Amino acid sequence: MGRDAAPNLTQGAYEGLRADLLACRILPGSRLKIQNLCDRFSVSLGAVREALSRLTSEGLVTAEPQRGFRAAPISVADLRDLTMVRIEIERLCIARALAVGTVEWEANMVAAFHRLSRTPERAATDPVRSNDEWADAHAAFHWALVEGADSPWLLRIHGQLYAQSERYRRLSVPLSMKERDVGQEHQRIMEAALRRDTKETVALMTRHLAVTTEILLAADIENAAARPGGEDAE
Repeated sequence: MGRDAAPNLTQGAYEGLRADLLACRILPGSRLKIQNLCDRFSVSLGAVREALSRLTSEGLVTAEPQRGFRAAPISVADLRDLTMVRIEIERLCIARALAVGTVEWEANMVAAFHRLSRTPERAATDPVRSNDEWADAHAAFHWALVEGADSPWLLRIHGQLYAQSERYRRLSVPLSMKERDVGQEHQRIMEAALRRDTKETVALMTRHLAVTTEILLAADIENAAARPGGEDAE
């Protein structure tokens, strides 16, 4: 094995496991068996333990003394709290980005929206599931919107909250009982941001985030997390 092979394998295990957790392919609350993860990602015990340690620090995995690791659980209380805090951080990030963002920031935001608008939202093989490529483009758009803010701490917190929210967003996709024009929501947010209309941009973003929360609160969120089609890492 080359000198750089071990770090690359560890990073690969971390990225693969993180992607599975965010997409709820490993369901919230599922037990994570280390040996199964070693086999799944073809890496060593040490690589999986390091990946789990990093994900625990990010709040995506929980460590239970003498009982191992689990995918972080979800709950109504956590969703409400997460939504409240994310709305506040989005408000701060948007206000700062619109105040100091450059023309380059505007161009990057428009490009991110264009990519998002040209990417199918639902998986071709399963229309009730979010397309992974769309999820990547969606994350890139939300990042581009606030990237103009000149506060590393705000942006770091924003990224952490987005990752936590992504699990809930993925769960909400098959639960919506009505057609939601997410593309129009994103377009209106972008247009308000380009106008540097902070009040309107924040209001649109607040509503955008609230709709996802409303969908989950209207359903049985704990049972939604256990719906068929997800994977358990047992």
